[in-house]
Amino acid sequence: MKIFQQALSLRERRRGFHIITNEVENALPEIGEIKIGICQVFIQHTSASLTINENADPTVRVDFEMFFNKTVRENDPDYRHDYEGSDDMPAHLKAALLGSSVTIPIRNGRLALGTWQGIYLCEHRNYGGSRQLLITAWGE
Repeated sequence: MKIFQQALSLRERRRGFHIITNEVENALPEIGEIKIGICQVFIQHTSASLTINENADPTVRVDFEMFFNKTVRENDPDYRHDYEGSDDMPAHLKAALLGSSVTIPIRNGRLALGTWQGIYLCEHRNYGGSRQLLITAWGE
């Protein structure tokens, strides 16, 4: 069994949902050595998250942002954790809903994503800064 791991620092992005599939693939070219296996992508933050969804139509990402902003509203007077601004606690809640990692099968040296699937960085802060990922791939 082969195991590869690589840290990836993503540049700062505005709040929203951003496709990062190519950046993940480029960060760990050793995936090409794995015929059958698994790739886990983990984000080392609590106010941003990862998910897999539609990679072709950008309006899907706009609708994701609209839905999460309506579902987890800012400026709720019941929030106690608001030291870093009105987007602070909502960002943590959104990240908890979506999760901190995605797991993707590897098949014949490639991520086995579906035709219309891409990996999203879900940036929930207005000014989140750069984001750190840890990518681990293993298999035969």
